[in-house]
Amino acid sequence: MPDSRIRTLIVEADPVTADAYSIYVEKLAGFTVSGVAYSGAQCLRQVAHDGHDLVVLDLYLPDMTGFDVCRRLRSRGARPDIIAVTAARDLATVRAAVAYGAVQYLVKPFDFAAFRSRLESYASYRNHLALEHTGLIGQREVDAALAALRPGTAPSPGRPRGRSVSTLDVVVTYLRAAPVPMSADEVAGAVGLSRVTARRYLERLADQRLVGRTQRYGRPGRPEHLYRWLVQVGIGTN
Repeated sequence: MPDSRIRTLIVEADPVTADAYSIYVEKLAGFTVSGVAYSGAQCLRQVAHDGHDLVVLDLYLPDMTGFDVCRRLRSRGARPDIIAVTAARDLATVRAAVAYGAVQYLVKPFDFAAFRSRLESYASYRNHLALEHTGLIGQREVDAALAALRPGTAPSPGRPRGRSVSTLDVVVTYLRAAPVPMSADEVAGAVGLSRVTARRYLERLADQRLVGRTQRYGRPGRPEHLYRWLVQVGIGTN
């Protein structure tokens, strides 16, 4: 029986962040990670040789912009849908992303409730445009599909509405993979959270003795807390 899950290609320059996105996508019903690329060139090669329905695309990559990636994909006849991810907040960037075919746009920093909302809205959009209408749809179906892309309109059956568990998982995944102790600012920037939110989760892990907490001196102002995963303790240990 063919896999009906939405094949999702993650395109993100930072490997740890890409891993965190991948783990989160795999937790969403109806989605699967079909590949990971760390540059525009890798993305283009993967789309050319492998089947992908959706590309979660950072617009700033080490070798080219996400807009370059979109332009080359379209010129080659490739038609995966795009969810653009960027820290840019200017209107020109938003307009360019839409012009290049992005169906969703995520502004960093974002929490993973927003990430989940975009993917679930996209899944609802695809369902509305499924070819169950013998390939012909009317205005009502078009309106319903476009409305589904608006965050907050897509249902999420069977999924808890709270975000704490999923966000905590992403923070843990990042910290476990980090080669050195990380500050709340560094964790926040890597996984797309505010500094306050990241520190709240890190302090919670420290209180549970899953994370070690030290201080870094030598900078102006107050000393900075650093957090490292205690490798001898695993999630679920009593």
